[in-house]
Amino acid sequence: MKALRRYLCAAVAARLASEGMGIALVLLALERTGSAAYGAFVLTGWLAPHVLAAPVAGALAARSGRPRVFHVGALAGFAAAMAALALLVGRAPAPVVLAVALAGGSCGPMVTGGLSSLVAGLVPPGPGRDRAYGWDAATYNAASVTAPVVVSTFAMLGSAGPGVLLLASGAAVAAVLAATLPYAPAAGGGGSLGAGMAAGLAALWRVRELRAITSATTLAFLGIGALSTTVVLLTPRGGGVLLTAFAVGALTGALTLGRVTRVEPGRLARWALAGTGAALAAAAAAPSLPLVVVLFGVAGVCDGPLLTATLRLRAEHAPAEARTQVFTLGAGLKVTAAAVGAALAGLAASAPPRVLLLGIAALQLAAALLHGFVRGRSPAPRPAGTADAVHTAGSADAMDASDAPGAAPAIGQGPARRAGSTGTETG
Repeated sequence: MKALRRYLCAAVAARLASEGMGIALVLLALERTGSAAYGAFVLTGWLAPHVLAAPVAGALAARSGRPRVFHVGALAGFAAAMAALALLVGRAPAPVVLAVALAGGSCGPMVTGGLSSLVAGLVPPGPGRDRAYGWDAATYNAASVTAPVVVSTFAMLGSAGPGVLLLASGAAVAAVLAATLPYAPAAGGGGSLGAGMAAGLAALWRVRELRAITSATTLAFLGIGALSTTVVLLTPRGGGVLLTAFAVGALTGALTLGRVTRVEPGRLARWALAGTGAALAAAAAAPSLPLVVVLFGVAGVCDGPLLTATLRLRAEHAPAEARTQVFTLGAGLKVTAAAVGAALAGLAASAPPRVLLLGIAALQLAAALLHGFVRGRSPAPRPAGTADAVHTAGSADAMDASDAPGAAPAIGQGPARRAGSTGTETG
């Protein structure tokens, strides 16, 4: 499992960089221009491509004849854009800064869904892969706890600029580590780019399990996107404490409940959504701030396993030829929903904060119900060509492209291809 360990190190470094950029850009802009609005403008340019580029990035990754070059190049581009923004924000003309932000943001889908899509090629189906997805989900949670602290510390000590450069270094380290992972030619390399994009969209719609988890998490993130604004309105001085409690709870949940492989992932996702909603609803009615903090921690613990369950469902039910598109599109839709939720929270800022928090809780509970309704009473059968559907082809499924004994399975190597067929292949 050396390849998996290298992958997890790369994921931590890349996601630390990604999670830190939100606060880093705002702090850097405020420091150099005195305008937080300028920082929000640049941040919008950074985040927008995460949504718009997701279908294209997934299709390109699936069609690439040299997946190592594609993944490493995306991470390197992410790092280069961050380093450039550390130097240009507040100093270069706004159009130049925006162009760099757009270019770097276009690499974003490969840091989230794109990286996660590689796990299925590193670990064969079974409890081991489920645990691997638990660890992968924990990298997001760990980054969300650590990155803001790192950037804020640099800002308090003098300047946010070195903090951004440190984040860029993390992305560069991720690129180097990604270059050491085993790869094989992508199994979905045939067909046009448009066909590759359509394959991902079709899989999300036609495969019932994918449709259920995608619709549920998109609805849930409509509320999660509004959480930051809501907690500041709820308690201006304690908003950071509430978000930290939620993030620490999520990390704890991912490392504990998220590693429970005996629970079917769809059921785990529903439990996570319902638990998060119930805890946030209780927080909205809590009479004291300490109790609110505790309930936010509980909500985070419940939320932690959701990403693990989501990743497991994508890996188990995505057609091999559209796996990367499914991962990147799913991540892009969640980012879109979160952005819309943040905008809606801004428009509703005059409403009582506890009412807004109840609304966020209601969206989590509604998402749990939506998942159950879309999926139906029993799990949908896995489509032909998914990893688990063809795993019975034999122990060769766990071999590297080189067929070296004990080697890790090659990333991007579709299960049908590993089984000896000519068949085809997010995060």
